[in-house]
Order: sequence, then C-alpha cells, then structure tokens
Amino acid sequence: MQNQSFVTEFFILFGLTQNLLKEKVVFVVFLFLYLATLMANLLIVMTIRYSRILGSPMYFFLFHLSFADACFSTTTAPRMIVDSVSEKKVISYNECMTQIFAVHFFGCLEVLVLVFLSFDRYVAICKPLRYTTIMSQQVCDTMVNLAWVVSCIHSSSQIFLALKLPFCGPNVIDHYFCDMTPLLKLACMDTYTINLLIVFNSGAICMVSFIVLLTSYIFILHSLNNQSAEGRKKALSTCTSHIIVVILFFVPCIFTYTRPVTTFPVDKMVAVFYTIGTPLLNPLIYTLRNAEVKNAMRKLWCNNL
Repeated sequence: MQNQSFVTEFFILFGLTQNLLKEKVVFVVFLFLYLATLMANLLIVMTIRYSRILGSPMYFFLFHLSFADACFSTTTAPRMIVDSVSEKKVISYNECMTQIFAVHFFGCLEVLVLVFLSFDRYVAICKPLRYTTIMSQQVCDTMVNLAWVVSCIHSSSQIFLALKLPFCGPNVIDHYFCDMTPLLKLACMDTYTINLLIVFNSGAICMVSFIVLLTSYIFILHSLNNQSAEGRKKALSTCTSHIIVVILFFVPCIFTYTRPVTTFPVDKMVAVFYTIGTPLLNPLIYTLRNAEVKNAMRKLWCNNL
C-alpha cells in the first residue's frame, strides 16, 4: 500500500537519453525545432485569421491544422526540453494524466483535420463544378466541430483507461512524455484487455485515417489525366509532398498504437517523428509553399509594419 501510494504521486520520465553530452544536444536542437514550429504555425494562424484573400475552405482547414500543430507540439516538446537539462525528470500523476489527454486530443484533432483537408482537395480537383456547393461554410464548420467532439471523446476514453491502471511498483517511464503504452508497462495488473481497447481506439483512428488519406490522394492522382501538362506537374508535386508528410506522421503512429505492449529501442525516436517532426513539416509543406499564403503574408505584415 505504501508503494502504491508513492508511485501514484509522481513518475520519473527517462527522457530521450541519459548521456549528459547528448542531453545538451537535445536541448539545443529541440529548442530550435520547437520555437520554429511555434513561430511557423502561429504565423499561419494569424495570417489566415486576418487576411481577407484567404477565405476559401482550404485555408479554413489549414488554420485549424496549424492551431492543432502548435498545441500538439506544445504538449510534449517544452517538458522534454526542460527535462534534458534537469537532474530530476519528475512529473506528477495529475500532470501525467493531463498530458495524456492533451496529446491524444490535439493528435486526434490533427488527424481529422488532415482527413478533411484531403477531402477538400479531392472535391476541388475531382469535382470542381460542385466545389462551392459541397464545401459550403456550414459544411466546413460542421466538419471542424465534429473533429473537436470526436477528439474530446477519444482523449477522454484514454484518460478513462489510464485511471483504471493500478501502480504499485517501479515509477520510471521509459519515454520523454506520458502515454498509454509506457504506462501499461508499469501497471501491476493484466493489461491485455486495456491494450486491446487502445488498439481498437487509437490504432483504428490512425489506420482508418491513413487509408482514407491515401485513397483520396490516389483518386486525385488518377484524375490528373484530365489536367493540362502544367497543371498535372504542379498537382503531382503538391500531392507527392503531402503524401510524404502523411506517411511520416501515420506510419510511426500505427507502429506505436497497433501492437502489443512491447518496448523497442526505436520507440522514442519514432515518437519524435509525429510529436516534433510533423508539426514542423505541416506548415512548410501544406501552407508556406503556397504562393497565395506568401502573398497574403507580405501584404498583411508589411502593411502592419
């Protein structure tokens, strides 16, 4: 009883590495990456919010994608950066539960917005004459509201499962943030059923969304036969970069959430791809390469300055 009371007060995060030199490198590199992620995404949010020329449904979804990316990276990166130069990498039980909720909420929100964004591109390219009818503002608002509700339900279910776990042994989490999989390794109970529920929840969301995204891009690529050579080249370049980002985000997620409770040496580096890498790549690939966005940024910020 004493051990169980002790372990539920706090956990110790192992972090990316225990090597002092590597920890300093982690601090410098990931501080730069996090600040770049935050600045890029907040710049996009502010530009789309206050620009009058970025009013199409695509930019509406890109606004919410950048917001989700900024929040998603903030759920893990700041603590990892601080812990890399801290002697005691302690996180309280309540903070751990809060981090699980936030990671899954904004992660799920990002996944759903990516799906809706791909649907928007599919309609724009494959059904251009019906685009304004299908992607009306009311439909876009409904999609985003649905994404927030589903994300809340998903993250709440994760917390519900986490609160069921009894901890009465070691309290060292072999990761740089709190998540269900490393917590299951510490629970003093049979976690087979809970792991199965995680696979059907988080794993299914990742897998189904990944398949939907790839299918939409396949339809888009197939429709390019009817485009001009210049339009086909531009769309092919855009779709290719989008598919690369989708793979970098979803393959690590699928690897993490669709398997039994086992630990691999690459787990933490795999998690870096979808918690740190993708929130930085999304604004670069989806938005900052866009000529309309760059033009809107110049007009908006140059006029204000």
